[in-house]
Parts: sequence; C-alpha cells; structure tokens
Amino acid sequence: MKVIKGSLKPSRLAVTGAAAASAVLFLSVPAFAHVTVQPEGAAAKGGYAVVDFKVPNERDNASTTRLEVSFPADHPLASVMPQPLDGWKVQVTKSKLDKPLTLHGKQIDEAVTKVTWTATGKGIEPGYFQKFPLSVGRLPENTDQLVFKALQTYSDNEVVRWIEPQKEGQEEPENPAPALQLTAAASGHHGSTAEDTSARSAAKETTAETSTDFSDTTARVLGIVGIVVGAAGVAYGVLAGRRRAPQA
Repeated sequence: MKVIKGSLKPSRLAVTGAAAASAVLFLSVPAFAHVTVQPEGAAAKGGYAVVDFKVPNERDNASTTRLEVSFPADHPLASVMPQPLDGWKVQVTKSKLDKPLTLHGKQIDEAVTKVTWTATGKGIEPGYFQKFPLSVGRLPENTDQLVFKALQTYSDNEVVRWIEPQKEGQEEPENPAPALQLTAAASGHHGSTAEDTSARSAAKETTAETSTDFSDTTARVLGIVGIVVGAAGVAYGVLAGRRRAPQA
C-alpha cells in the first residue's frame, strides 16, 4: 500500500484542532479586572465628591488582604475622609506640602498622600470584590483627571502594582493605575454639598407652596366677588320689576 507523506492520523488531527481552539480561546479571553475609581454621582472640578475604589479578587486560591492607594503629588487634596468598613482597618497618611494650599480661607501646609486599608478578617475572598469609599476635596480645577497608584496585596504575600498611567493613543497597560475623571465645575459656585441641595429643594418647595396659596386665595376672592355681584344683579332686577308694575 502506498503511504502518502504529510498525512495526519485522526488522533494527531484532534490534538492539532484542540490546540488551535485553545489558542483562539486564550486570545478571546478579556483582560483581568483591575482596581478602578469611580465617583458616586459627579466629581466636579473645584468641589467635593465621594469616590469608590473598586477592588476585585483575581485569584482562585488567595484573598486580598490589603489595599494601599497613593494620591497624586501634583494635585494634592487637603480633605480626605474614609468611610468605616466592617472587617477593615484604615490608616490615613499625611505629608507636608512644598507649596501650601488655601482651603475655606485657611492655609493648609499638609495633605493626604496615602490611604491604606488592612483586612482584620478574611479580606476579599476569591470570586468577590470590595468598594472602599472616600470623601475627597477640594478637587483641582486645572486638570481633567486625577491618577492614583494602588498596591493590592494577597494573602499569599503577592503584591500587584496598579501604577501604570494610561497614555493617550496607546493600548491599556497591563497594570493600569486607577484614574478619576473630573467634570466641569458647576456655574456660580465650586461644587455642591448635600446641604446646598437640601436648601435649594426647600426653597423650591416654599416657592411652590406660596404660589399655590396665592392662587387659592385669589380664586376664593374672585368667587366671593362673583356671588356678591350676582346677588346685587338679582336685587336690582326685582326692584326694577316692582317699579314698572301698573298701578291698581
């Protein structure tokens, strides 16, 4: 029997096909999730905002036990307040500024440079994520984003450094740094607070109630005037009819 060189046995074809399929699957797998930062609402320039650092666990056999976030030195933030989280201890680190800031009419010579969360329990287990909220401000007005650096530590002592900035026109780096996008400053004032929002809402409600009360009062007055005019007209008609009646 003549053997054709270059032919493949069925088993070899199966192996080759499986390898090709694996390669396609590998190429189609999306990039792993990474540490990101997003505002709760808007992060307006010159204002204050609550931001969440979202940390997913990318490991199957280890938990995330520590998150360290470094703040940009070129745009220091004088006010940084963490929200308490069950199962986590938080530490806020401040440093002296080369150039003091002016905040609410007061000069500030130090700013927060780092916030560190350390798990007191199991941390972020495989298959879960955790949000780490911060109240920050006042946000700078001379930039469109704030770029942070985050170090994620696992229970097996592995450290993932999310510190690579995204460069315009280039692909996303392997370990991108979390970046907070800033929106345009609100007209007439720098940002807004919950108290401002409540005050504006109360003012609108008061205006609406005043307008409604005025409308109701006007309607009542017009109604009474109409009744009086109508009664006067009836009385006049009766009197006029009596005057015109023939004398007996």
